[in-house]
Amino acid sequence: MPHTLAGWLTYLESLHPKSIALGLERVAQIRSRLNLDPEFPVIVVGGTNGKGSVCAMLESILHAAGYRVGCYTSPHLLHYNERVRINKQQASDADLCASFERIEQVRRAVPSGQSEIPLTYFEFGTLAAMQCFIEHRVDVAVLEVGLGGRLDAVNAFDNDCAVITSVDIDHSDYLGNSREEIAFEKAGIFRSERVAICADSDVPRAIFTQARQLGAELWCIGSEFGCTPHQGQWDYRSRLSARSALPYPALRGAFQLSNASASLAALDALKDRLPVSMEAVRRGLVEVKLAGRFQMVPGKPALILDVAHNPHAARSLALNLSSLPSCPHTYAVFAMLRDKDIAGVVAAIDTHIDTWLITGIDSDRSATVSEIEQVLEQSRIRGEIRDFGNIADALRYAYNAAGENDRILAFGSFYTVAEAMVATGLKVS
Repeated sequence: MPHTLAGWLTYLESLHPKSIALGLERVAQIRSRLNLDPEFPVIVVGGTNGKGSVCAMLESILHAAGYRVGCYTSPHLLHYNERVRINKQQASDADLCASFERIEQVRRAVPSGQSEIPLTYFEFGTLAAMQCFIEHRVDVAVLEVGLGGRLDAVNAFDNDCAVITSVDIDHSDYLGNSREEIAFEKAGIFRSERVAICADSDVPRAIFTQARQLGAELWCIGSEFGCTPHQGQWDYRSRLSARSALPYPALRGAFQLSNASASLAALDALKDRLPVSMEAVRRGLVEVKLAGRFQMVPGKPALILDVAHNPHAARSLALNLSSLPSCPHTYAVFAMLRDKDIAGVVAAIDTHIDTWLITGIDSDRSATVSEIEQVLEQSRIRGEIRDFGNIADALRYAYNAAGENDRILAFGSFYTVAEAMVATGLKVS
């Protein structure tokens, strides 16, 4: 077996013929053999966009309340350890390697004549995260769905509360081409007689239907819970509680109030097992961090990093840009994966970009410069287009060309932000 985390990750990538293979049977078999049955509460967070924000807020608030929190998210930006956090600290290489080794031993230990159970990279990682949380005796685990929900590896674990942040078109090859089809997949994380939370203001019918069929207690934003913004503060209310004069989350964007409300609704649903004080809520909201989500890097010119990789996320990015003071010129360092809706992203953000600096990213799925350029030209974008060999070169040009009052935006993919962070020497805190 491998002896380093890098070795393990390379090995895991070779185990399954597909990088994505939806289904719960494989994970459930290994989970059962390892007796991975957590006794602590589990919160599962799904949705098209906003999952990472809700996970980060829940982690921050629960940590401020004194709980030992396990948080599993994906993908990572710079280091795999970012995916598994315990007590707000990234899991060590040693802990991850030990979990991978135990899973591999069980995966290989099959009766004579039977085949080994093939696990995908994500399935292996999900099992390892839960193994780490159980070993470290966390008080609560927050798990982010990787893709969809119903057949995602995270759904192999029962949850005590499920959250759906938003529903929009993404991963159509796996989840469907309409909001209703995608909502059906995402609502698969609901559980009988457990609270299911939806923070999308336009709730698809499939959410209601699945909640009824699965026997979940559905709470929707604007109905069972919600928020009221004030000047510099906001109020939260639900069928169980009310919290007034709350600080805005440290994560930027007015839409983050919906994510914060969903987080507080989840805590309401579990308040008998995980009571949280007002002080902890306030502290958690103020201290929450999430790299790559409208992350503003101080300096002149300003640099903004955003992983926005679908039209829904790009519209949110455009709203955030609209809230900033105007600037003379905005340079966009832009790269995306070819299986994403590049045209939809471009249409959502075009009015905010003066110069497009397009490049590829270090992924087999990367759209080429010529592919992106073709989309930009067909979209009749208003700005200038320049081509570059990599993210670092594009950023270097932007910093040399921009004035101190201009703005540089690097966006389009987790890969784009990760390479921009490496090029500028940033770290994930």
